Amino acid sequence: MGKVEEFEELRPLLFSIAYRILGSVSEAEDAVQETWLRYDASSTTPASPKAFLSATVTRVAIDVLRSARVRREEYVGPWFPEPLLDDPYEDPERAAELADSVSMAALLLLERLSPLERSVFVLREVFGFDFDEVASAVGRTEAACRQLLVRARRHMRDGRPRFEADRAERQELAARFFDALKGGDVDGLRSVLAADVQMAGDGGGKAPQLARVLVGADSVAKLLAALFPVMLRVELTLEPHEVNGQPGAIVRDRDGKVLHTLSLDIVDGRVQTIRSVINPDKLAHLGPVADAWAINDQVRAARRG
Repeated sequence: MGKVEEFEELRPLLFSIAYRILGSVSEAEDAVQETWLRYDASSTTPASPKAFLSATVTRVAIDVLRSARVRREEYVGPWFPEPLLDDPYEDPERAAELADSVSMAALLLLERLSPLERSVFVLREVFGFDFDEVASAVGRTEAACRQLLVRARRHMRDGRPRFEADRAERQELAARFFDALKGGDVDGLRSVLAADVQMAGDGGGKAPQLARVLVGADSVAKLLAALFPVMLRVELTLEPHEVNGQPGAIVRDRDGKVLHTLSLDIVDGRVQTIRSVINPDKLAHLGPVADAWAINDQVRAARRG
């Protein structure tokens, strides 16, 4: 097998590693491309292409993350990961770890870790790499990596919500949520929302977004019930779709362009968190992006009318 074939076979794994470290589809794709350039330029043949390429993409991602953190600290409003509709890497033996680690909630917890802690956690806990491979990837001793992992596990364990284990139950609850949403049914929404539900949007200052995080079933239900039927009147469509492995949807304009994504965290049989990504920079990988400001004006006019 030649270099190109080896690389393409491992591309899904490399992207999945980079995305979990970076929380960005575009940056992960760039990291994978940089990894190929380094691999193609290398004159040596590694004993294990998987180990070599995984280590390379991890180092590239760490460098990108360190520079990205400064930008994220200056970000306007809440910062959420770029929505991922489909994870290209599959491993039946690690299906649970892979699904849990790509959720919005888990990726936001990973943001609390240092770049090294995050990388060690992703390689060891999510993908099951041996400690010698992890150490080689991050340039630390195995003992240091074990300590980094202990700290990372503690941070992740302390903040991680317990998602519903039954996929069918989550999907059924999400269907009820979206039916009530489209119908403007306040009581229907209240029945599926946790009492302390939170709703937030990531517009990054480049699209309309909530002025603050909205908290409480009554407040969230009333806002959604008032807003979404009006959005449907201006010919927006809501397309249910898994977002980062959790129930969610893509909202499109009348021309099929992406306006924003919605993702739901479901805990103890209720919707605990609703996150909307509307920053156009974070949606471009999903296809043509709608003009959120123009649609906002249409919705406001429709509400007045």
